[in-house]
Amino acid sequence: MVKQSHVAAGRRASMRGDRRIDIHVGSRLRFRRRLLGMSQRQLGERLGLSNQQIQKHEKGTAIISAGRLFELAQALGVTVQFFFEDAAAVDRHQSAARGCAGGPDLHAMIEFLGSRDSSELNRAFVAITRPGTRRAIVGLARSLATPSKGSMN
Repeated sequence: MVKQSHVAAGRRASMRGDRRIDIHVGSRLRFRRRLLGMSQRQLGERLGLSNQQIQKHEKGTAIISAGRLFELAQALGVTVQFFFEDAAAVDRHQSAARGCAGGPDLHAMIEFLGSRDSSELNRAFVAITRPGTRRAIVGLARSLATPSKGSMN
């Protein structure tokens, strides 16, 4: 049996941390692309990439170079910093959430914000002009999200 060195163990831990950042940057990329109503193919065409490459960047499985990140930011009309917004909060929340059951899952919220459902929900909600209707929808969502006594949700 071969013992691993502390250096190797630290390197693997560091790589896991880097992967979380890659996943976060990818989710921000997907969020912005979907917010603009742009397909992976359309973004790829702007940058000379395949939609599979865009998909890998969005999943965090392909590392994005600094130059590519700059090109993505320009194509999506944001700053490079946009991709790193809330990255520290995700890490802090994961540390804090280990001891807190029942709190909001920040990672799940960020994942949802990058989803197609979120984009469609936001577009539809913004199209609603009556404040009372908006409040009623928020109330409905809260009531559906809060499990009632005896509920199996």
